[in-house]
Amino acid sequence: MAQNNLTVRVTNQENSPLSGATVTLNQQTTQSNSEGLASFSDLSNQNYLLQVTFLGYSPQKVKVNPSRQKEIHIRLTELDFQAEEIYINVTRAKENSATTFKNLGKEEIQRKNVGQDIPYLLDQTPGVVIGSDAGAGIGYTNMTIRGSDNERINVTLNGIPLNNSESMGSFFVNLPDFASSTQSIQVQRGIGTSTNGAGAFGASLNIQTDALESSPYAELNNSFGSFNSWKNTVKAGSGLINGKYAVNARLSRISSDGYVERGSSDLKSFYVDAGMFTDKHTLKATVFSGKEKTYQAWYGLPEPLYTGNRDRLDDYIAAMEIYDPTEIERIKNADRRYNIYNYDNQTDNYTQTHSHLQYTYKISDKTSLNAGLHYTRGAGYYEEYRIDDKFSNYGLTDIINGTETIKKTDLIRQRWLDNWFYGVTYALQHRVNNHFNLSFGGAYNQYVGGHFGEVIWSKYNWGTQPNHRYYYNEAHKNDFNFFAKADYRLNKWLFNVDLQYRNIYYNAEGDDNKIKNFHFNDKLNFFNPKAGFTYLLNDQSNIYASYAYASKEPVRDDYLENPLNLFPKPEKMQDIEAGYRYRDRQFNIGANLYAMLYKDQLIPTGKINNVGEAIRQNVKDSYRIGFELDAAWKVSNLFQWSMTAALSQNKIKNFTELMTIYNNNIDWEYIGEKEIFHKSTNIAKSPSAVLSNNFTFHATPDLSFSLLSKYISRIYMDNTSAKERSLKPSFVNHFQAVYNFSAFGIANIGLNATVYNILNTKYATSGYTWGQYFQDSNQRDYYNFYYPQAGTNFMLGLNIRF
Repeated sequence: MAQNNLTVRVTNQENSPLSGATVTLNQQTTQSNSEGLASFSDLSNQNYLLQVTFLGYSPQKVKVNPSRQKEIHIRLTELDFQAEEIYINVTRAKENSATTFKNLGKEEIQRKNVGQDIPYLLDQTPGVVIGSDAGAGIGYTNMTIRGSDNERINVTLNGIPLNNSESMGSFFVNLPDFASSTQSIQVQRGIGTSTNGAGAFGASLNIQTDALESSPYAELNNSFGSFNSWKNTVKAGSGLINGKYAVNARLSRISSDGYVERGSSDLKSFYVDAGMFTDKHTLKATVFSGKEKTYQAWYGLPEPLYTGNRDRLDDYIAAMEIYDPTEIERIKNADRRYNIYNYDNQTDNYTQTHSHLQYTYKISDKTSLNAGLHYTRGAGYYEEYRIDDKFSNYGLTDIINGTETIKKTDLIRQRWLDNWFYGVTYALQHRVNNHFNLSFGGAYNQYVGGHFGEVIWSKYNWGTQPNHRYYYNEAHKNDFNFFAKADYRLNKWLFNVDLQYRNIYYNAEGDDNKIKNFHFNDKLNFFNPKAGFTYLLNDQSNIYASYAYASKEPVRDDYLENPLNLFPKPEKMQDIEAGYRYRDRQFNIGANLYAMLYKDQLIPTGKINNVGEAIRQNVKDSYRIGFELDAAWKVSNLFQWSMTAALSQNKIKNFTELMTIYNNNIDWEYIGEKEIFHKSTNIAKSPSAVLSNNFTFHATPDLSFSLLSKYISRIYMDNTSAKERSLKPSFVNHFQAVYNFSAFGIANIGLNATVYNILNTKYATSGYTWGQYFQDSNQRDYYNFYYPQAGTNFMLGLNIRF
């Protein structure tokens, strides 16, 4: 077949070239150069779909046959209204900025979205490690970036903060199928640009919801897979009505039995937005809600079942306080899917509803203003069956039956979280001239959270009222931030300065599940400066360097469950980044070095609390230094290869570990604490190597096959660098086939078949460990638990768009 070339010229209506426009020919993507030109080669004699997009302009789609048309001129029309990008633009890293980041567009998100949580869409991003309590990516999931967990990853939705104000985590299980309403995701690694909400201390996710579509549409998206997993999504949009109004809606349901026994999930959500778009004003209201019911799998899998070496299984049974003969028999006959919980309603139940109202005013061609109001209402509980709990733990008196005193009972309890989060965000952007831009923005947010527990059933219900409340505490948190940014271009140099101030007031008091009559408050002021430069080597490449300083407050558990019994300190970090970027029609390369230098970092100890959250402590000096690579190579029209690499050292200097000492010859008599000094040791949950590969074969422009691979080096579960308390390296491979076509008048029919873990690798990406020190034997006793991930499994998807 004859091979052809195609040149695309992109300009505005005045024929001025647009540099940096995204030009896509079927599944090949490049950017226009300084003259507005983009080129493609080795093209067949067939029709291709050419798409051109540029921020602030209406996108264009045309069909072209390069055997008949060697050049094509695309004139983009500037949008008469302010696109939704204005909501996120002020907090996103811009093209060629001195920040380490990666963008995921709509097409890539759709290709990966078969019902798993948002972290699973980011698996091919440098330095990302993902996992799931239930083992298959549906339900509670976890993610680390550069070894930093979700308590350090700032997440915003259209510039509005998502992280929980107390735990600092972002729980995507509360937003099931939000990927189906997502236009793009930017992942910034390191401190990144100033944003709203919890401080970005390892990375930030800037999520933009669906952009405005000018034409009406409807979608039916369905997936089915292993473990009785289902995703059903209905979407529809009005397009522009009378040139200024638009409405979009989505309804979703996701369910799965889970890989782990009884690790089920039943997730429901909806999304609705309505907006008015004019040449000067945009007003958009968005409401979305998620309701989740997940069976608890927080306890993890004991090591003897994970490894298959059952020599210590009896020790684990005793440590797990399993005394019932039936349960002992069950665990002794269990496999890697074992779940300690077997009460029918041992579930987590939570509903969270978000309401956003965002307004943009285009004051002039150079100046724009946007503001947003937000309100989030969340409420829910987890229910659990407790065996032989003391009455006194619940504020109840013992039962006296004749000469017998009953001090314990089986019971069912619910632990509730009832919270409100609301506030305002704002941003002003002004282009002084073609070389100088200013941005100002910030937010003021308030959080109110009630925590309480109720006994809903007791084996001995003497004196117990229905829904007996046995503890209650309340927390209040105010978070104010303001930032100013300046970008200046001088010839081939780009300079940026970014200054942020944060003020935080956090107060909590009352009774908790175990800690009674507590009260703490913390008032913190942070100044977070950032500066950097980029040098444009040519139209395809640049180098950059930046320096950033940031501080971050402790989370709720750091105050209540500090292992050192000290008031936690805020953690501080200096982040130095330097990198190189190159992009043309065949190669896309990003390489960077980083050094994240901490004071008083809050590191995980390896232990977890009774809801599966890591217990942390301050360490004086620690660091993460590393190299990252994100590269793609279009070998030919048929074959593409992309890969990422993250190589790092993650160390604590002069770490003193505390171990509880017992004398087990005298009924586990408590002796005290033993100090174990480590001159230099690895930070827990921070692998030194994370590598990924994606080999894609395009059999036709619409049919592709991909082999995706992920390697993760050893992960230490505590801070001792001990192999016996670590997760072994893992190498996991997935296979995906995607086919898109049109038929029967349907705009697009998409088929997706993904087989995960095709080699049936037995692996885990997270776990925890705990233990004690025995004085009489002078030895350490420890117990490891893992969250095993599913073996070979599949998901099939059918997406129809009208």
